[in-house]
Amino acid sequence: MATRPKMDEELKEINKKVIEMAALIEETIRSSIKSLKEKDVELARKIIDGDEKIDDMEDEINSDCFKFLATQSPLAGDLRYCISIMKMIRDLERIGDHCEDLAKYTLRLESQEYYKELIDIPRMADMAARMVSNAIRAFVEKDLRMARKVWKSDEEVDELFRYIYEEQLDIAEKNTENARTAISFAFVAAHLERIADYATNICEETVFSLEGRYRMAL
Repeated sequence: MATRPKMDEELKEINKKVIEMAALIEETIRSSIKSLKEKDVELARKIIDGDEKIDDMEDEINSDCFKFLATQSPLAGDLRYCISIMKMIRDLERIGDHCEDLAKYTLRLESQEYYKELIDIPRMADMAARMVSNAIRAFVEKDLRMARKVWKSDEEVDELFRYIYEEQLDIAEKNTENARTAISFAFVAAHLERIADYATNICEETVFSLEGRYRMAL
């Protein structure tokens, strides 16, 4: 059986890679909306091309986790923690996929005139990005209080999503000239709402890794 210091060192290295992946994801969320707001096609293409790096990071962390499980034979909390990491990075990879989809909207709307400045969508993106960042921080620092706070903040994102979605559909119905852009913005908001949902999944993994259950008691 491996010594505790050896296990801690390997988990520390895995945590480091998870933090790096999460930082890249947070940056990608913000960049994808920046590309849309500024119609930055070059940045959008960079995001799309960069999705492969996110996939590679997931594969590398998964490989490290499988090695840890095979060589260290972790029990109880360490086992739950490692399993939670594997589930969590899958969610991070899926967030990366949503960012790729967001960047594609920049390409689709490149020739379209925006009928208003984007304000609420970037605000929603900032909220979702913060949720992801704080959810990862809560997991690594084993902070249940923070995890529950992040999980609860999803209600604010959902409320803003409903406002944006209904507003854009209303615009699409009343103004056919702006319908394509409005519908696209509605789908953009839906992607951001899903990203926030993945952040709540990470919070639930924090609870599971520490308490062995998924119930988010507030």
